[in-house]
Amino acid sequence: MHKLYVVMVGLPARGKSTLAKRICGGLKEEGVEAKIFNNGELRRILYGANSTDADFYNPSDLDHKKAREQIALRNLARAKAWINNQGMVAVLDATNASRERRRIITQTLSDHPILFVECVNEDTMLQDICIARKTSLPEFANYTKEDALANFLKRIHYYESIFEPLSEEKYWLRVDSTANRILEERALDGSPYYPAIRQILVDIPAEDLYLARHGETEFNLEGRIGGDPLLTPKGLSQATALATHLRHTRLDWVFTSTRRRSHQTAAPVLQDRHDVHTLAMPEFDELWAGSCEGMRYAEIREKMPEVSKGRNANKYNYSYPNGESYRMLHNRVKKGLCRALFLAGGSPILIIGHQAINRVLLSLFLRCHEEDIPYIFIPQNEFYHISVSLRRKVFERIPYN
Repeated sequence: MHKLYVVMVGLPARGKSTLAKRICGGLKEEGVEAKIFNNGELRRILYGANSTDADFYNPSDLDHKKAREQIALRNLARAKAWINNQGMVAVLDATNASRERRRIITQTLSDHPILFVECVNEDTMLQDICIARKTSLPEFANYTKEDALANFLKRIHYYESIFEPLSEEKYWLRVDSTANRILEERALDGSPYYPAIRQILVDIPAEDLYLARHGETEFNLEGRIGGDPLLTPKGLSQATALATHLRHTRLDWVFTSTRRRSHQTAAPVLQDRHDVHTLAMPEFDELWAGSCEGMRYAEIREKMPEVSKGRNANKYNYSYPNGESYRMLHNRVKKGLCRALFLAGGSPILIIGHQAINRVLLSLFLRCHEEDIPYIFIPQNEFYHISVSLRRKVFERIPYN
């Protein structure tokens, strides 16, 4: 019978636990009995507050080093006992930063193949948010915000001093955990789980994604493009209707663009949601029309006929003078989506975007032809609900007034 250990590798705040949960959840959806074994959870049980101090992770402190090794060995024993009973895939969630530690793992878990998964995260904004989230955990309750941050950064420094990337291990994957990309691999041929794990790593995960467009603006009424206009009374009413419709819907994160119309639409949704995280992301700003910003479509047709002709001929690839095309939007919108989903960690999110932005966001899930993307319907009184996994893909367009 095929069984497998998946061993996470990476510095703190690089997305290991988020990725471990995705791997475990994806395999379970495939009918595979999978379970996560987290060193940190065991550490907190065994050592409590004493293990929060950064010096617990000092590689030069032999007593603390021995304690960490005992935690690791105990967690390995738990995983081994489980997998040799009813389990199929055990996911070991820890830094496993040094080759020395990984050699111990390889020697201890010699009964079944081991796939090491190294998480890379070079996105400093996401690192900062992840670190802030780590330092708000209950184990830092007795620290000030500043002391908790300094303590955790010191812990990261200790891990950085011993970190060695994967290279000598038999089977491994190196993954950009914020962009859902496999950077390098040494394939585990013959495993029935390996193809599924690879797909889990590269798919854009969305358990509950709500995608709305801002309400009606002054520019919408005047037939103008771009700019930073405010909502009309009707647009404010649409924002209230969206909030009313979603009032019983769980939302852990709300992402907006940096534009006022996006913020105004989000305001009623956030009014009584004091625990919801919010973030304005420039990646979700509307397509930049360059020299045509703020102009009426009729005015462009009259004064710049070559622009209208070019966009009519190839709307996806055509760039406004000094502006953007739909093709240019793709990378920044995808980066924004991956950032948002990484931060949410599988929890429900709402993105309040713009017409072109939401078209590109939908295209990342719908896999439609490029030339069709500029014509996806993005109304101002309906939202999309998206739920995507290995086996299930749901796309709903839901009216809210």
